[in-house]
Amino acid sequence: MMRISDTVKHLLIINVLMFIGTIFIGNGILFYDLFAMHFPTNEAFQPWQIITHMFMHGGADLNNLSVMHILFNMFALWMFGTPVEQVLGSKRFLFIYISAGLGAVALQVGYYYFDYYSALSGIADLNMNSDMIRKIVSIDATEGPYIKGEILSRQMMPILAEYNFNANLITDGAFRSLFDMNVIARNTMVGASGCIMGILAAFGMMNPNAELMLIFLPIPIKAKYFIPGIIILDLISGITGQSFFSPSNTAHFAHVGGALTGFLIMWYWKKTQFNRNRWN
Repeated sequence: MMRISDTVKHLLIINVLMFIGTIFIGNGILFYDLFAMHFPTNEAFQPWQIITHMFMHGGADLNNLSVMHILFNMFALWMFGTPVEQVLGSKRFLFIYISAGLGAVALQVGYYYFDYYSALSGIADLNMNSDMIRKIVSIDATEGPYIKGEILSRQMMPILAEYNFNANLITDGAFRSLFDMNVIARNTMVGASGCIMGILAAFGMMNPNAELMLIFLPIPIKAKYFIPGIIILDLISGITGQSFFSPSNTAHFAHVGGALTGFLIMWYWKKTQFNRNRWN
């Protein structure tokens, strides 16, 4: 069995402890409010979430996909992270891991911003106060797994009254824009997937001819084909909204951003001959 390298071991421990804390402290809500990555216009956003979300995995209950999420990510971290750390050294490995996580959140949030400001243009004629908009898009209009328009409509009325805004000015199209902005602003990101995709890209550049396979498709495929294929599928899923292998709420652009960051860092290091001097 492959020995777990030191940094990988520490990352595994941190992720598992955060997962346990999410389950048992505050019924999942406390950790999500504090450490999950919230959209920057959301009132729950805090700067430290840019880092802490990388160590979070869903865990409000054990009857959803959160267990598989962390198990798959930690398995991938062990399998690909250990050989990458053995080549790069602990500091370079940690640098590429965190950088990939930052690249992941940057691309995913950038995509959310594009959608958010596209929707914002739909209410431009209303000249709504920015604080009023922020409060409306932060409303919790969820019922079960869904965000309900009727709940949003009802709960935004006191906010409109607070700012003496005439609710009759809000057309169906304008309300749809507010609803879309609410959905986007209430998105949260958790998971190490972006970091892992960066490590996977690094592994592929180090071992292009290593043979990999999917669990449900046990056919060996060389890393130089397998890894770009996974990234392309994530990109297609992000654009179309149709997931091939993962849940529908997967942040596919985060996967692409993490992989792209890992690739660019490794490309630069290989170009400058990093392997002559391990950075320990």
